[in-house]
Amino acid sequence: MIKEEYKYSDITGKVIGCAMKVHSALGNGFQEVIYQRALEIEMTDQGLLLSREHEMPIYYKKQQIGTRRVDFLVEGVVSVEIKAITNLEDVHLAQAINYLEAYDLEVGLLINFGAKSLQHKRLANKKFKQQNQGNPEIKKISGSDN
Repeated sequence: MIKEEYKYSDITGKVIGCAMKVHSALGNGFQEVIYQRALEIEMTDQGLLLSREHEMPIYYKKQQIGTRRVDFLVEGVVSVEIKAITNLEDVHLAQAINYLEAYDLEVGLLINFGAKSLQHKRLANKKFKQQNQGNPEIKKISGSDN
């Protein structure tokens, strides 16, 4: 059977690997910001281009209606939301998917450091339009003109 490749699986695989290293070293029980700082160090060490707590404008019908900070935007294409809670619930998944749709990003990760074992979910934006809802920030983050 052929293993199915997901879009940006190279990036998401590296991020999950970094999260596993952080969780293995720190365990659970810290505040989210501690994991966020450690994950930033680990991802940087792995050569991933990232922006931490990147403020992203939220657009509706090409009009900016507010902003939201994504925990990480990796390589300009993958959003990473992290939690430090006992267990992920549907509301956290819905929130992460809403962010993907609002940012018009195709792929995201939801990672929870608060459980005894690291929890992670790969998310796909089924409403991805490649139009960025008028959001010019998406193109700038990747650091390329592609």
